[in-house]
Amino acid sequence: MTARIIGRVQGVGFRWWIRSHANDLRLTGWVMNDDDERTVSVVAEGTAEALDELERLLWIGPGAAQVDRVQVRREPASGGFDGFAITRP
Repeated sequence: MTARIIGRVQGVGFRWWIRSHANDLRLTGWVMNDDDERTVSVVAEGTAEALDELERLLWIGPGAAQVDRVQVRREPASGGFDGFAITRP
């Protein structure tokens, strides 16, 4: 799954929040702030049920966030991730 979360999602702990939930859901992949200061990108792999739950959580975010839009695309898993990381552009 690839996702872009748009809104007030940078500077509010969104990446750490996503990583925590992804780890709880046993997902692999990464999350990062995009350069536009309004978007966070996520790549996640795991079971369909876990990805569904992450997608639901992306609309919520941590308390200080305001999610305006979530764009999700499901793709076949690459299997190339070891854990779930916070990265940089």
